[in-house]
Amino acid sequence: MWDVILKASGETLYMVFWSTLFSVILGFIPAIILVLTSPDGLKPNKAVYETLSLIVNVFRSFPFIILMVILIPFTRVIVGRAIGTKAAIVPLTISAIPFIARVFENSLREVDPGVIEAARSFGASNFKIITHVYLKEGLPAMISGITLLIINLLGYSAMGGAIGAGGIGDVALRYGYQQYKIDYLIVTSIVLIVFVQLVQMIGNYIYKKLA
Repeated sequence: MWDVILKASGETLYMVFWSTLFSVILGFIPAIILVLTSPDGLKPNKAVYETLSLIVNVFRSFPFIILMVILIPFTRVIVGRAIGTKAAIVPLTISAIPFIARVFENSLREVDPGVIEAARSFGASNFKIITHVYLKEGLPAMISGITLLIINLLGYSAMGGAIGAGGIGDVALRYGYQQYKIDYLIVTSIVLIVFVQLVQMIGNYIYKKLA
């Protein structure tokens, strides 16, 4: 059993790591656009803001298991296959992008407007305001958002086991549910709980260091 659990744990960490990395990078772009074009942003643009906000909301509305099935053709194009650990990274990333984009947007919009106005009064460009004010002041909240994202992706990766993604969820389903091996269900549940606790502890530690 332990060889199976160890292999599945590695697959889960692999999926979560890469999907977190890709979604944070890709989610930061729409987050910045939303912040800049919001009514109180540096470059207000109602049409751009509402259109992008609608797109983010639409993709956030899809349950992960449904999104995973819908994206099978796209996943085949990107990875060359529809199932497996690498294939699961595609729907995991796409499901996480709108989530982290909204989290980043909220984190950046919580920055004190007075600090932004002070930077503008000193002649700072929009780029400098983004890099030296928004990111610097909003980083602790963004770290908390990334922590929450990782925890959500752990849960999504477990659900992905239902359609061949591998990882802890696949072991729980194949051995624990289909073969009625309760010990597998218990161990996989404990492993996921440990992962979540470790992620939360690390996230809290980094947040306190930055705050």
